[in-house]
Amino acid sequence: MIKPEDMDRDLSKLVVPLDGALCATEDPFEPFQLLDPAGAVVVPVAAYLRELQACGRPASTQRSYAMDLLRYFRFLWAVAVPWNEATRAEARDFCTWAQLVDKPVPFRRGPGGERQPAVGPTGRARNEPGAPNALTGKRAAGTKYAPASLAHAETVVRSFYEFHVEMGTGPIVNPFPLDRCRRGRANAHHNPMEPWRGASRGRYRPRAPERVPRQIPDEHFDALFAGLSSHRDRALVAFFCSSGARAAELLGANCGDVDPGAQLITVVRKGSRELQQLPASPDAFVWLRLYQAQMEGLVSIARDEPLWWTLRRPFRRLNYHAARAMFGRANAALGANWALHDLRHTAAYRMARDPDMPLSDVQWVLGHAHLSTTQLYVRPSAEDVIASVRAHHSRRGEQVEAPASSPYRAESLAVLFNRAPR
Repeated sequence: MIKPEDMDRDLSKLVVPLDGALCATEDPFEPFQLLDPAGAVVVPVAAYLRELQACGRPASTQRSYAMDLLRYFRFLWAVAVPWNEATRAEARDFCTWAQLVDKPVPFRRGPGGERQPAVGPTGRARNEPGAPNALTGKRAAGTKYAPASLAHAETVVRSFYEFHVEMGTGPIVNPFPLDRCRRGRANAHHNPMEPWRGASRGRYRPRAPERVPRQIPDEHFDALFAGLSSHRDRALVAFFCSSGARAAELLGANCGDVDPGAQLITVVRKGSRELQQLPASPDAFVWLRLYQAQMEGLVSIARDEPLWWTLRRPFRRLNYHAARAMFGRANAALGANWALHDLRHTAAYRMARDPDMPLSDVQWVLGHAHLSTTQLYVRPSAEDVIASVRAHHSRRGEQVEAPASSPYRAESLAVLFNRAPR
């Protein structure tokens, strides 16, 4: 029920402090803790994260969900409403506020502990927010939250309340309702000739535009690969673009997971957590051997030791953030803004465009649960469409209209129309 005083809430004047924090722990049973402004653990969130862990969600998923809940709890702390007393008015205002507010400006600590604006890896400022990159065509991150981030946050908070409604520890009614058009039994009138759709959709969930995967064109990839500064980086990029593995899957590999003779690398799949052998290109193993020869005697090469190490002491396993920074430096040298995940898209596009490779094989390599996900890579990329249209205009310009000529003889036409021949 929406109270009259809730309608008077002026969101334009609402200030939401960055109170609370999400802290990582060394406890495998509780990888992350959400802390309130006083530094105490938020118990409802801790119970929900434990439920996620029991359902088999990895620590990275728990962190992602906890970050969305931190943003929501900051809003509740700002409006002075307890989480278990939130109504549909708070859900509506939170989703409205999240769509209109600017994201917190990224910063880093200076030598004296003061806040400094974040800059690129080469010391240059970031691209203009929301402006497309001149080389890649991809837009830089804007000042507002992306529709996909808002949709993810709405789903997380709604599932958070669903858990506590079922447990009896929260409100009686979920303040984040489902869409009106989806009331009743899900798929009650489903046409068996049509594909299945989602069973539920939040009322305040924004409609995110369909994202088309972007590949790195061959000419840009060659320039990007030439800008890499070490054998390790070249081996990583070669494995990304030939195996199609995700960043976390490839970076989690150990020395015993590589079989150069069969040109296979074993990774742990993100969703199913199963071991899977992926074929890679011969060039990837050549660069890997050069990297291992460079690190010989500096790090252990036992089967259970990490395959990818940092290049500076103290040597430790290369994590995602370090690999992303490496790729960012190569990007900055070209003035591009390719993402590390675009290497996986590039591998998928290359395999899907091979007429001798079945699409089901591409699905197996990428680890997609549904073939419809793999079919996204069959669509033409923006670069291919632009090149095709340019070629069309070029052909149109080269065409010369030939003079119209009659297939009939002039003498026959003269007799037919009773006129003298010319």
